[in-house]
Amino acid sequence: MTFKYKILDQGNNQKEGTIDAVNIEVAISSLQKRGFSIVSITPEDKFTGSFLEKNLSIFERVSNKDIVILSRQMATLFEAQVSALRVFQLLAMQSENQVLRRNLKDVVDDLQAGNSISGALSKHPKVFSQFYINMVKSGEESGKLDQTFIYLADHLDRTYEVTSKVKTALIYPAFVIFTFVAVMILMLVVVIPKISGILKDSGQAIPIYTKIVLGISDFLVSYGYILVVALVLGGFFLWRYLRTESGKLAWAQTKITTPFVKILYTKLYLSRIADNMNTMLVSGIPMVRGLDLTADVVDNLVYKKILNNVVEDVKGGSSVSDAMGKYEQIPGIFVQMVKIGEETGQLGNILKTLATFYRREVTNAIDSIVGLIEPAMIVLLGLGVAFLLASVLVPIYNISSGM
Repeated sequence: MTFKYKILDQGNNQKEGTIDAVNIEVAISSLQKRGFSIVSITPEDKFTGSFLEKNLSIFERVSNKDIVILSRQMATLFEAQVSALRVFQLLAMQSENQVLRRNLKDVVDDLQAGNSISGALSKHPKVFSQFYINMVKSGEESGKLDQTFIYLADHLDRTYEVTSKVKTALIYPAFVIFTFVAVMILMLVVVIPKISGILKDSGQAIPIYTKIVLGISDFLVSYGYILVVALVLGGFFLWRYLRTESGKLAWAQTKITTPFVKILYTKLYLSRIADNMNTMLVSGIPMVRGLDLTADVVDNLVYKKILNNVVEDVKGGSSVSDAMGKYEQIPGIFVQMVKIGEETGQLGNILKTLATFYRREVTNAIDSIVGLIEPAMIVLLGLGVAFLLASVLVPIYNISSGM
């Protein structure tokens, strides 16, 4: 909530401005802690400001890219010995994202009220993850906030890069398949019905494959709307199911068990696990807490459950490698490398090596999948178009030959 205020500063000069706070008491307390004498303070009219800005801002969100850039800027400013309050004031003023700007302004108010940086960030879980907040808290405790934000920016940058590659690899074939299906449906609904009348009136024997195409065309023309309604309802119920715990688990298992795709996703999650654990170890976060936070950000329910079980085993006295070795989803090479790291006291370096290895493997898997998908799609699309054209052109050729 935004409040307009008039205050007297320590030089007895009157100033006006606005402040964002949960309620008027918090706003007053924040201003008084800055040494100001309040003349008046009132809620700002909720209809003031740009109508277009207010309505468009509801569609905005804070992307991973925004957080990467923000972390880079914070690392630079902290390294330059700029105070935490000034850092967030500058970033709030410079941010082009409306949502991020509002959240940063709230962080500034919380810092002015005496909260720690991690405490202020924790009030905005939709923008800053638990992983992010715990990293910042560790940096505060160690007095190395500049290094912490560098670690965070590097880590988020790597995660963003790998995730973007995966999405890009899957978007292209999805677009091609969607376009092919749309064109085929258009031909079956618009073109084939016009030709089917000619074929039926000719009296010639119609090949079985042509009858199949004509049957599909007649069904789509007569009952296509039922199919569309069924697909919409099916999609809606599938979406609802995937939001349930069992649905999320089924989708997570599908991604790591489907042929070809499982190679990509398995290596992606292993890369994420190794990278997260290494980043937190370097920042001084204990192993158990690091595993716990990694489970929250791995973004796959199967691996989350595995890591949660590993945490319980480690709390019970097991080593990380022994706890991970119980699960077939974690390869033997990963477990053995972790074991070597534990025995030599170089677990951080080992995890960094594993993260680099699996990131490279993700890139190679993407190149391999794209290399296989492109020729396979060309062949399948060519066969589909050839079958449709043959179903229409062969009977027409027979009719013209019989004249």
